[in-house]
Amino acid sequence: MIYVFFAAVIMILMFFSVFIYWKAAEILKSVDKMLDSAVDGTFSESDFTENRLSRLEAKMYRYLAAGKTERGRIIDERNTVKTLVSDISHQTKTPVSNILIYTQLLNESDGLNDNVRELLYQIENQTNKLSFLIQSLVKTSRLENGIVTVVPEENSIADIFKAIDFTAAVNRRDIGLVLDIPDLIAEFDIKWTSEAISNIIDNAIKYTPSHGTIAVSAKEYEMFVRIDIEDTGIGIKEEETAKIFTRFYRSPAVSSEEGVGIGLYLTRKIIEKEGGYIKVCSQLGKGSVFSVFLPKKSNLSKL
Repeated sequence: MIYVFFAAVIMILMFFSVFIYWKAAEILKSVDKMLDSAVDGTFSESDFTENRLSRLEAKMYRYLAAGKTERGRIIDERNTVKTLVSDISHQTKTPVSNILIYTQLLNESDGLNDNVRELLYQIENQTNKLSFLIQSLVKTSRLENGIVTVVPEENSIADIFKAIDFTAAVNRRDIGLVLDIPDLIAEFDIKWTSEAISNIIDNAIKYTPSHGTIAVSAKEYEMFVRIDIEDTGIGIKEEETAKIFTRFYRSPAVSSEEGVGIGLYLTRKIIEKEGGYIKVCSQLGKGSVFSVFLPKKSNLSKL
């Protein structure tokens, strides 16, 4: 009799073990299905009935349903930003261009005294600044919201410096510019990368005193090609090196200089979208070295 009792107990335990295993497998299968549908963007509340789900499944259901709602809100906001950016670009382009044209026409008039010409010069100068700020904000917003896509392709590093020319700028400030760019190949968007490198060199020129030097070089590594822009400028405080790539940040040391603090932020966004990165090494009063790392094709293929 005792043997029969123990046999019955063992049978019951085995039954419950099999049931629990089966139930756990069903729950995991359901959760896995939810996650798969969330990953590929096809999750729908109608595919799952909450009152038939276990506690774990119900929590996962509510989490994914909330995530779907949030994704929808983000998509709506992104579309709103796209429309706003397009409107700002369109609405400001014509007035700014007209101000510049009218200023140039007035400046060509006869009989203007020096005070009037100085005022016209200031109007033109400030309008150019406004145009630059608007275009920088538009470019940044387009990059952040995916309106403009950076398309990395196999290009020569040397081609970047064929697309930009700072000869007039360095001559005007009496600064030496040394380029040592070998014909190295990396994966990058030539148009956007040229703009990113231009922003760095432009800053180097702006903050390097007369008779200083800016040296640009490139070196190949196993996974990246490194471009160094080294200057003998004013340098950056160590505690500020992490801040200079944030939007609108400007060091108190250069507050008197022209600028809006968006160039290096835009540069970082461009390089990151290409799969690269940027870092800076600087000594206050001695100069800075900005290093841009662009991925090689072999690196991208491994990702």
